[in-house]
Amino acid sequence: QVQLVESGGGLVQAGGSLRLACAASGRTFSNYAMGWFRQAPGKDREFVAGISWRGVSTYYADSVKGRFTISRDNGKNTVYLQMNSLKPEDTAVYYCGATQRSKRGSDSPTDYDYWGQGTQVTVSS
Repeated sequence: QVQLVESGGGLVQAGGSLRLACAASGRTFSNYAMGWFRQAPGKDREFVAGISWRGVSTYYADSVKGRFTISRDNGKNTVYLQMNSLKPEDTAVYYCGATQRSKRGSDSPTDYDYWGQGTQVTVSS
C-alpha cells in the first residue's frame, strides 16, 4: 500500500504560480506511475498531468499544457506539479494518484489505486 500526502496549495492571484508536492510512503515509489487530478465543486475529478514510473514520459490535459509541469524525484519519493500562469478556472482541489496498472500511467482516475487527501488551490481574478 502507498500513502500519499499533498501540500503546496493556497490562494493566488490570476497569473501567479504555485508548486504542489505529493509525498509518498509505503511501497517502492519508483514502481508507481503518478498522476495529478483536480475536482471543482459540482464537477467530476479531471485529469491534469501524468508521469511514468521512471519519469521518462509526461503528458498533460490540453487545458494546462504549456502552463503546468509535472516532475518526480524518486530519491525523495515525491512528485511535483509546477503551475504557472494560473487562471480562475484552475480553482479546484488537487489530488495526486498512484498506479501500478501501467508503467506510463493513465488519464483516467479509475485506473489509480491510491489517492492523497487533496490540497485546495484557489485562483482569484
